[in-house]
Amino acid sequence: MEFVRTSTAQREGDAPTRDRVARTILENGPSTAADLALRLDLTPAAVRRHLDHLVDEGVVESRDQKVYGTRGRGRPAKVFALTEAGRDSFDQQYDDLAVQAMRFLAETQGEDAVVEFARRRVAFVERDYAAVMATDPDLTPAEALARVFTQNGYAASVRDLPAANGQSVGEQLCQQHCPVSHVAHEFPQLCEAETEAIASVLGTHVQRLATIAHGDGVCTTCIPQTPKISEKEKA
Repeated sequence: MEFVRTSTAQREGDAPTRDRVARTILENGPSTAADLALRLDLTPAAVRRHLDHLVDEGVVESRDQKVYGTRGRGRPAKVFALTEAGRDSFDQQYDDLAVQAMRFLAETQGEDAVVEFARRRVAFVERDYAAVMATDPDLTPAEALARVFTQNGYAASVRDLPAANGQSVGEQLCQQHCPVSHVAHEFPQLCEAETEAIASVLGTHVQRLATIAHGDGVCTTCIPQTPKISEKEKA
């Protein structure tokens, strides 16, 4: 068997493609190699080669794919997710400073000040949600929220919840990237304020199922089906 040695020049030439693979995982959440190959228009073999390199570098890790609802036979598919080190390369250069500032606020002003800061930080949710819905009223509440969060530094998307009796029971708001995840690991008030803001603009209870700050690949919020109110009903 003949072994092909990868040169330093070749590895460096592959760096832009590896960056695309990592950013695609950031924007779409944990992904299978097949999904990445389709999104990036690469062969599965090429994607796996780049993934192997990213795993060796500690940028991504493989894990079993989470299945919501009834799981079929066989082992769950392997997906690749960004590690904490991988996320560090995406817009989180000031985490240490932010954590120190939050600690100072907690020590000098107390818990209430931390909660108030967290709520003030997510004021954009209510402000921008109304503007997005006014511009595009055909969006579902979850779709509007995904646009709001994406505009504010989160890579957010929407997935349908498994149907019950043939009818949709709601949607999942999925945030594949959180710009404050490392800070929120120590200060969960930031996550709690986000959930509170989402529930407030929708006028209904929502459930946070997972958070990046606590080791999950995606921040996931369960949003129940909310019927649209017609203009006649509003009047």
